[in-house]
Amino acid sequence: MAIEVGKAAPAFKLKDANNQVVELKQFKGKDVVVYFYPRDNTPGCTKEACGFRDHWDELTKLGVVVIGISPDSTESHQRFAEEHKLPFILLADPDKKVMKAYGAYGEKMMYGKKTEGVIRSTVWIGPDGKVKKHWPKVAKAETHPQAVLEAIRAEKG
Repeated sequence: MAIEVGKAAPAFKLKDANNQVVELKQFKGKDVVVYFYPRDNTPGCTKEACGFRDHWDELTKLGVVVIGISPDSTESHQRFAEEHKLPFILLADPDKKVMKAYGAYGEKMMYGKKTEGVIRSTVWIGPDGKVKKHWPKVAKAETHPQAVLEAIRAEKG
């Protein structure tokens, strides 16, 4: 299923770093930024997570919920969140079902070779549950959170 702006975002139900079940429908009425990343504690993923952390206050003031999803375990997420003081939700998708539903897992180029894996991407879901913006391939993990914040700021004024 392809992610399309204006269409309903695929529903999901995954466990967070504290082993609690989190569902997309819990956030109805709020803007939700779901970002998909390959692995906890790798250089690019850490920079991206810390970027969302550093913009957390402003995102929160804008009423935005941030959710990071990777195939890592809940235990790995807990360590990652504690080590980097991440204030947002991290969800474990070990079966990659949610990632596949969002087009965040599949064929990609890595170091000039075709491989299958997590495609770093982000989806902004509006309060109505519909996709507002999709970043299908994030090129620069360290600057991406700023770009997301700017897109939200531009719409919300």
